[in-house]
Amino acid sequence: MIHTEQAFAYHHQGYNCCQSVVAAFSDLTGLSAQQSFDIGAGFGAGAGSGELCGAIAGAVMTLGLVTPVDTADPVGSKRRTMALGKELQKRFSEKFGALRCRELLQKKFQPDDSTPAAKAMGLTEHCDIMIVTAVELVEEILAERG
Repeated sequence: MIHTEQAFAYHHQGYNCCQSVVAAFSDLTGLSAQQSFDIGAGFGAGAGSGELCGAIAGAVMTLGLVTPVDTADPVGSKRRTMALGKELQKRFSEKFGALRCRELLQKKFQPDDSTPAAKAMGLTEHCDIMIVTAVELVEEILAERG
């Protein structure tokens, strides 16, 4: 199952947006699905405050997990991972006009050409679109890194 489909399936099993994104990449992160669920448990609904969308938080966590810290250069490693996270947030914001869960929930999104996986999967539920698009952006960024 591809990452977008796996994330969608996890969300429909009751996991939050962050958990669904992180767990979908267990094959790349080395974490078990259970560990991913545990790490992401507190980040749904903008960490319970309506702030940073849980799907984005999970995507940034995933980028961090697949680009591990180089102990010989922790500052450089941190900057590299932060740059990836900022790029992901930029792309997400370009698609949806916001990063905050509360703001995103106020908008009514429908999949379009800017969200190809969500469109191909026929998704209509708000969080499903956010989750699948965040996963898609992680895949895009990882593919660009080679």
